[in-house]
Amino acid sequence: MPEILLAKSAGYCFGVRRAVDTALELAQKHQGKCSIYTLGPLIHNQRVIEQLKEQGIFPLESAKELDSVSEGIVIIRSHGVSKKVVDLLVQKGIEYVDATCPFVDRIHRIVSDESAKGRSIIVIGDPKHPEVQGICGWSNGPVKVLSDTINAEKFDDFRGCPVTVVAQTTFRQKKFNEVVEILIKKGYDIHVLNTICSATEERQKEAEEIASKVDAMLVVGDVHSSNTQKLFEICNTYCSNTFYVQVPEDLDLNRVRSVRTIGITAGASTPNNIIEEVQNHVRRTDV
Repeated sequence: MPEILLAKSAGYCFGVRRAVDTALELAQKHQGKCSIYTLGPLIHNQRVIEQLKEQGIFPLESAKELDSVSEGIVIIRSHGVSKKVVDLLVQKGIEYVDATCPFVDRIHRIVSDESAKGRSIIVIGDPKHPEVQGICGWSNGPVKVLSDTINAEKFDDFRGCPVTVVAQTTFRQKKFNEVVEILIKKGYDIHVLNTICSATEERQKEAEEIASKVDAMLVVGDVHSSNTQKLFEICNTYCSNTFYVQVPEDLDLNRVRSVRTIGITAGASTPNNIIEEVQNHVRRTDV
């Protein structure tokens, strides 16, 4: 049996755990007597979403589906939403519970306050990610998203005006620094606020440390999870024998049967039971 090194930070982060607990508490409180919805999947983990459905909690695909909600409670997921969506909920008189991660909520307030002062906003992150889309929706003025150094090199907007830079909470620290360095070299008048979540930094650093000293690395999480994708990218840089595992069956044990050490980390939307299942699956390599 190979030695298994499990990352201490693997699994649910504070924001995700808070959102899931909030949803389950609501389901327990109303026990099917009230419809409960989430704006988009509560977290990026399909197994958890299916379990939530069993508890009577169903995701709405987009804010447009709020038109079909005449009663019940809507949960704003940990990724947060734009101010426009919050205003829509209030306008329609829909009861809602805000489970936005406090770290994301802080970015909303920064963007709102800084843009109100006349500063343009640059968000360093994935423009397709719901967290980034929500952040952009709190700007009172010009806002742009830069996803990498290539975008930064081509960027030429906001010349001659003050700019505030923030980051998606799960963005890679190294890439964030590289993009900021390019903007500084271009002579932008920027105020940089590193809003990458400290738990994300810790998780990525730990993944790097483990991956650099094991024979094989397993990254456990849903393929739609941004932070899990970044963990895979980091681990694959330091360990060429890195595997993306959503559920234990995704891992062919024959591919790790001869290794001496296996590292395991997991995304912020991965519950402990799936991590434990993967560990137990790996232990079968000596069968």
